[in-house]
Amino acid sequence: MTDSRPNTPEFTVSELSFSLKRAIEEQFGHVRVRGEISGYRGPHSSGHAYFRLKDDSATLEAVVWRGAFGKLKFRPEEGMEVIATGKLTTFPGSSKYQIVIDQLEPAGVGALMALLEERKRKLTAEGLFDTARKRALPSIPRVIGVVTSPTGAVIRDILHRIADRFPVDVLVWPVRVQGETSAAEVAAAIKGFNALPVYDEDGVEIARPDVLIVARGGGSLEDLWGFNEEIVVRAVAASAIPVVSAVGHETDWTLIDLVADLRAPTPTGAAEMVVPVRSELIAAVDSLRGRLAGAVARGLERRRADVKALSRAMPPIADLVSQKRQRLDFAASRLAGGLSGLIKNQATRLARVSGRIGPASLSRTVAVAGERLTGMVDRRDRAMSVLSERRRAELARRAARLTPDDLARRIERGHERADAVARRLTAIVGVTLDRARARQTQAAALLNSLSYKRVVQRGYAVLRAPDGTPLDTVAALVARGR
Repeated sequence: MTDSRPNTPEFTVSELSFSLKRAIEEQFGHVRVRGEISGYRGPHSSGHAYFRLKDDSATLEAVVWRGAFGKLKFRPEEGMEVIATGKLTTFPGSSKYQIVIDQLEPAGVGALMALLEERKRKLTAEGLFDTARKRALPSIPRVIGVVTSPTGAVIRDILHRIADRFPVDVLVWPVRVQGETSAAEVAAAIKGFNALPVYDEDGVEIARPDVLIVARGGGSLEDLWGFNEEIVVRAVAASAIPVVSAVGHETDWTLIDLVADLRAPTPTGAAEMVVPVRSELIAAVDSLRGRLAGAVARGLERRRADVKALSRAMPPIADLVSQKRQRLDFAASRLAGGLSGLIKNQATRLARVSGRIGPASLSRTVAVAGERLTGMVDRRDRAMSVLSERRRAELARRAARLTPDDLARRIERGHERADAVARRLTAIVGVTLDRARARQTQAAALLNSLSYKRVVQRGYAVLRAPDGTPLDTVAALVARGR
């Protein structure tokens, strides 16, 4: 019997998929692909990035593993034309091939400029480059912070120029100014300077920078690209310390130049901008000191002249004093007569008042007070009687509505309240009576002191008319003799 099975070898799906994977990886183990990024949505939650590279007629799936993504010089962006370096492989789970990217770079200066312009428009719309946000530099900083490479000519030029113009303390935060980590290091340095405390744990003031210089020498657009990263731009915008940008030559520009408070054409120019010339300040102070001394001397001379002019216009001091002395003598001469007149007036007023206070008026006052006292005693007795009757009537009405026990208790409380009211009323009436008696006693004492009997006891006599009327004036006695 003839075997009808074909001679073609038979594969499982997995065998065929992995065979294709090995073949592609051996053939395209290292490739450089140019294309436009499409479908980029940022890193996945795992840290890997997935997108596509495309041109006019084809599309290639791309993946950047998490470890390689952190080392990229540029972050992928939608629509950006790039050159990707990596290896081709397949993904058996979906029967497709893809490039695993190790390195990623923009496809030429034109792509970088396009990315730079797009980033500039985005940050401008956020207001990070507004002129109103920029702050003035301190006129004489005490400490200057410099963010740059610790080696090279840039830091030496800055330190030398500051020492020549106005020696101050300089704090250098060393960073890489080129490469994959340069942007993160520059941003961290700016944030670090701003995070320095003003005082240490012992309350001693810390030398915190008053102004920052971010500096780097010249280079190509790729070399300066770290200063175009958003992380650097946002760190400068958030800095509480004024920032001077000194990146590249005068013809170079980066995004940090737009967000900084001041742009210097060169690192040396930045040093000249942040500190004045000490010798010029000394000369200016000397000039101001001389002008101040001259102004003070001229002012004193003018005031001396004004005093002399005023002294000539004033009358002699002897004349002014003589007039005051004459007025004082005149007032002293009138003082004795004025005192005598005042004593006479007061004596007259006293005589008029004492004439109105006689024995008859005091007797009437005492009589009225006695009547008022008697009336108050009568009103008290009537009030006590009426109040007692009302209380008894009220107790009787309530007793009719109560049980014998309740009635007894209420009667007892009523008696207590009535007794309390009576005690308070008695106390009030007693106080009132005491006050009235005190007033009566005072009036009686005053009447006794003013009585003619006291005068008679001292050796005087009381003259009366035949009808018993007292004769208190000489005219009345003469009239009675006639």
